[in-house]
Order: sequence, then structure tokens, then C-alpha cells
Amino acid sequence: QVHLVESGGGLVQAGGSLRLSCAASGIIASIHVMGWYRQAPGKQREVVAELTSGGRTNYADSVKGRFTISRDSAKNTLYLQMSSLKPEDTALYYCHAGRWFDSQHYNYWGQGTQVTVSS
Repeated sequence: QVHLVESGGGLVQAGGSLRLSCAASGIIASIHVMGWYRQAPGKQREVVAELTSGGRTNYADSVKGRFTISRDSAKNTLYLQMSSLKPEDTALYYCHAGRWFDSQHYNYWGQGTQVTVSS
């Protein structure tokens, strides 16, 4: 099992910045990808950014140049630095981890942290 706990959400004005954190615990050695997803009211959950165990990153077009995903392996923590925030970034942000075990893939999710950007 992998346990994910997000923090760092809040209310910020447009143009501001926030940093989200995701602390991972449990069987984290076999995680191959971690990322951030978001879900706005009435919309489907969408990927925001991903970081593979090999260090490759992937960003949604809507956040490229504004958001940066990173990790601190010593602290088992994933981060999402968000800058130049826009009202359309308002959503519940979820941390995700993907893990392979015994030829099966498992997905793990945190409880979510709310980001609200006011205009």
C-alpha cells in the first residue's frame, strides 16, 4: 500500500503562487510515476503534471511555463510549484502514485487539497 497526504492548498489572488506538497509513505520503492491531478466542479479529473522515477516530466498544456513538478527523494515528498495562477486553476488537487507489483498496476490517490484563485 501507498499512502499519500497533500498539503499547501488555499486561497490566492490571480497572479499569485502556491506550493503543494504530497508526502508518500508505505511501499514506495516500486512507484514508477507520481503526479498531480485536479478536478473542478462539474468537470472531469485531469492530469496537471507527472514525474517518472527516471526523472521525466509531463505537463498539461494549460500549465506549461507556470507550474513545476519536483520531488525530494530523501523526504519522500512530491511538490507542485504553481505560479501566475489564474481563476481557471481553481480546483481540488490530488496527488497520484502509480506502482507495478506482480505484473499488476495499482493507482493510489491522496484526499485532495483545495486551490482557489480569486480574480
